[in-house]
Amino acid sequence: MATVELTKDNLPEVIENNDFVILDFWAPWCGPCQSFGPVYEEMSEKYPDIVFAKVNTEAEQELAGQFNIRSIPTLMIFREQIIIYSEAGAMQGPAFEQLITRANELDMDEVRKQIEEEQAAQNA
Repeated sequence: MATVELTKDNLPEVIENNDFVILDFWAPWCGPCQSFGPVYEEMSEKYPDIVFAKVNTEAEQELAGQFNIRSIPTLMIFREQIIIYSEAGAMQGPAFEQLITRANELDMDEVRKQIEEEQAAQNA
């Protein structure tokens, strides 16, 4: 699957209707973003069951602000509408592939349980 251009208008639909979404926050003037772009595209072809979306932070400043993006490129991974990864910095192909594999192997029932426990502890 080719990458999806993400905007504030299609964000809810993309996140809610897909179990595994990877976001790449980037800008046209960003050198590291430009060098990471082909790696991101390659992975989007290799993993057609995952939605790979790109957010142009110049065009979508409101969306970048909503996610508190302070540095680009920033990768963010959603599994079942839960953010499980968010970190700035470009990755090489093998590291990115390893991250995708680890994200895919997560037990989301366990992740939800941990979130509930953390929220309960905060509310106590």
